[in-house]
Amino acid sequence: MVPSFRPRLRLLLAGLAVVLGIGLLSGLAAWQAERRSLRASAEQAREQLRLHRDTLDAIVERYRMLPAVLALDPEVRDALAADTHDAAMVERLNRKLEQVNGVATTSTLTLLDRNGKALAASNWRTPNSNVGTDYGFRPYFQQAMTHGTGDFYALGYTTRVPGYFLSQAVRDAQGRALGVLVVKLVFSELEAAWRALPDPVFVSDAHGVIFLSGRDRWRYLDLRPLRENERSELARTRQYGDVPQRLLPYRELQAFAPDVRRVRMPGQGEQIWLSQTLPEQGWTLHLLHSTRSSMIAARTVAIAVAAGLLAVTFLLLFIHQRRRLARMRERGRIELQQLVEQHAIELRTAQDGLVQAAGGADYGESPSLQHLPQGVSVIDADLRLVAWNRRYIDLFKFPAGFIHVGLPIEDVFRYNARRGLLGPGPVEHAIARRLDHLRSGKPHMHERERSDGTVIEIRGNPLPDGGFVTSYADITAYKQAARDLRSLADALEHRIGERTRDLAVAKSEAENANRSKTRFVAAAVHDLLQPLNAARMFVSALRDKLQEPQAQGLADNVEDALAAQDAILNSLLDISRLESGALETRVRDFALAPLLETLAREFGMLAHARGLRLDWVPTRAVVRSDEALLRRILQNFLSNALRYTPKGRIVLGCRRVEGGLRIEVHDTGPGIPEARQEEIFEEFRRLDDGMADDRGAGLGLAIVERIARLLGHRVGLRSSVGRGSCFSILVPWGDRSAVAAPATEAAATDDDRDLRDCTVWCVDDDPRVCEASRTLLQRWHCQVQLAAGAGDALAAAQPGAAPRLLLLDMRLGNLTGPELYPQLVERWGSEPIVILVTAEQDDSVRAIARQHGWGFLPKPVRPAALRALIMQRLMREQA
Repeated sequence: MVPSFRPRLRLLLAGLAVVLGIGLLSGLAAWQAERRSLRASAEQAREQLRLHRDTLDAIVERYRMLPAVLALDPEVRDALAADTHDAAMVERLNRKLEQVNGVATTSTLTLLDRNGKALAASNWRTPNSNVGTDYGFRPYFQQAMTHGTGDFYALGYTTRVPGYFLSQAVRDAQGRALGVLVVKLVFSELEAAWRALPDPVFVSDAHGVIFLSGRDRWRYLDLRPLRENERSELARTRQYGDVPQRLLPYRELQAFAPDVRRVRMPGQGEQIWLSQTLPEQGWTLHLLHSTRSSMIAARTVAIAVAAGLLAVTFLLLFIHQRRRLARMRERGRIELQQLVEQHAIELRTAQDGLVQAAGGADYGESPSLQHLPQGVSVIDADLRLVAWNRRYIDLFKFPAGFIHVGLPIEDVFRYNARRGLLGPGPVEHAIARRLDHLRSGKPHMHERERSDGTVIEIRGNPLPDGGFVTSYADITAYKQAARDLRSLADALEHRIGERTRDLAVAKSEAENANRSKTRFVAAAVHDLLQPLNAARMFVSALRDKLQEPQAQGLADNVEDALAAQDAILNSLLDISRLESGALETRVRDFALAPLLETLAREFGMLAHARGLRLDWVPTRAVVRSDEALLRRILQNFLSNALRYTPKGRIVLGCRRVEGGLRIEVHDTGPGIPEARQEEIFEEFRRLDDGMADDRGAGLGLAIVERIARLLGHRVGLRSSVGRGSCFSILVPWGDRSAVAAPATEAAATDDDRDLRDCTVWCVDDDPRVCEASRTLLQRWHCQVQLAAGAGDALAAAQPGAAPRLLLLDMRLGNLTGPELYPQLVERWGSEPIVILVTAEQDDSVRAIARQHGWGFLPKPVRPAALRALIMQRLMREQA
């Protein structure tokens, strides 16, 4: 006893050590994978946040210079300086603001006097016009009157439309503030673009109040509790009107950096929260990115390590990561290029607004235009200079005193031509061409590269009252960035091509490894089913010899355990066949009622034995599917319903929905929490509240999900904790005319006398299966002449001594059953009834049995099924 006990102990300890080691490695791998994925997700989200910041800055900068240019308009300054304002003057101002607003495509333009009262506005025609409203309490007015400029985001006081207000003080010749020009920007298009994104993007102000968001319900929520002085300030400025202040519901879990956090949002799970300040506006831009992909990646790695398929899993993860990296690079390149192009378009649009508004600029070098990044020159209808800024002088390096009011623009062209700035070709022709273009009053835009490499973008547009305004922008950096971007794109395409070839090789290796794994699983399941088949036959033969109820109960328990083991092995084999693509489907149109009736009858008896009630709703529907695979799906639904329903009832029925017929299984079990409704479809996942003696292995729903995907059906789940669950499968409608009437078969009798003296050969390479088959068949009064392998069968076969029935295994060492059969028939001189008994359940094996007209029975064999098939074949032979 001691020598035999020690190996078992060592084996147990080694197994325990392996299980613990795999558990530790899988936990460590999951933790590491989650950290790596979170870092990668954070970097990707940070790049997205930077792009959103650039877009927002471009929109604001597009209109920032507009009020500064309008503040130089003499008519605006004269109107504000006047003590009285007649109706004609106010109407002229309204029309001017309306015209400029139409060109610049802003929301509204408003002119406020020194007291903050709206003197004129671009929306003067609308019922909720700004004209006459007092805006003196607004911060943008107070900032402009004090500092010259201002900005403020708030709800419109009259329109109730939120927007960003940019203000510019209008000053007289002595520098005194006469009033304020205000432009209002509305970010509705930007919010609409954010709304279509999968990741929430929003902006908060200095108080932590969200005012721009792609999620409408988040607007005006607080990121932190407001202090009393902040509440008072919001009430005084009426920034967000009477909107009640509520906190954004979230809980911070971990802080990776000052601007990166990990939080949990109700209804959205865990998120990575990235923030970036916009110092010029005093705002903060935020982006939330779900960690769901990181958690899924960690769980996938853990399962892979626990299953012992590290190499295959790491390869798949490598392929997935490379593809994801390639897509991310390509998407990043496209988004970056689009952003650069968009930025260039917006810059040019801003220059157009500048040109349109420069018609009212004052004469000479204006101090109010010194902050503009472009060089600006304005000429009158006689083609003489009337206004410019310092940037224009510096950009062309004009000598002191050369540029003055009234200087003909032809002299400027001639001076630049002598320095080679007009390009190659005849000088007089170049000057004449430019003068003719100015006289024609047509807008123009072109780029000029100087000899020193500087690239100047020149844009010109006519003024409404005659004359021309031209802007000069140094776009050298932009051109260099575009060239670098093209070089980077070419390099990325080259690298992606190399990675694609590497991944093709890795994919081929992974497919070969997967095929090897599938063959291994099939062989392993076959070898496991052999002793299991023998054990079930021995138990069936033993039950009839047991007289005591207690002993019969033990035999029943053994058979139940073997049946459970049989189900687990068949489930593993099904998963292997599904993953390898070896499972063939036979989709056809068939009536659903017989299938549901059979299931209701089979599972109704099990439900009754457990004190449950199973009801089913009759139907006349015809569906299109694989009847055997659909039966397997519904069997799993019903098995789970029985397993997890301690009391109550189960209902099997159908419901007509858009797109087909939904077959549903309702139960009154404990229900499934929403957080676990996805994971139960994974392998070896099961709930903890099933029946203590029947919890399953956690493979049923994994098989359901794969079969449904193979058939193109959609699996559904609705569950409420404490009330029950409903599993469903959506199948398409079938053609009723294509359904044939079911054929009837003669029922088999169960009389032992029908099998008496029936000669049987059992050919199997497993001695235990042979002995179990002999014992079972002899109990049915059969004459078992041979129960052995292929070699013994060939040696025992004699002419004229063929058995009436041959039970033939598929795998027989170096031979297969179909290969052995012709040799036996040749020696016998006749053909017996054949039943192919095998652990291989592939469709190809069933096809072989149908081709030869043999019976087919999968292992482990149920004695009742074997007896029924034998009786059926014998009766068919007699008929």
